[in-house]
Amino acid sequence: MFRKAIYPFYDSEKACIIILIIMLIIFLFGIAGISAAHEDAQHTGYTWVPALLSILSLAVFISTAVRLIRHYHDRISK
Repeated sequence: MFRKAIYPFYDSEKACIIILIIMLIIFLFGIAGISAAHEDAQHTGYTWVPALLSILSLAVFISTAVRLIRHYHDRISK
């Protein structure tokens, strides 16, 4: 028997797009945090916090984008 792959709700197209938007907002927030930390000499030691936030959100963004591209590729190839 050949069955279509059933994706969980968190792996749906709508959920992936929502995750992409949220991760983009968090990435921009992290970039603004890096900028704010560099403005004040007192806070330059804490630049790693927004940098880590930006890197992690970018990693989630990329993995979700790859997942969404795979869904589109699976849909087109069938």
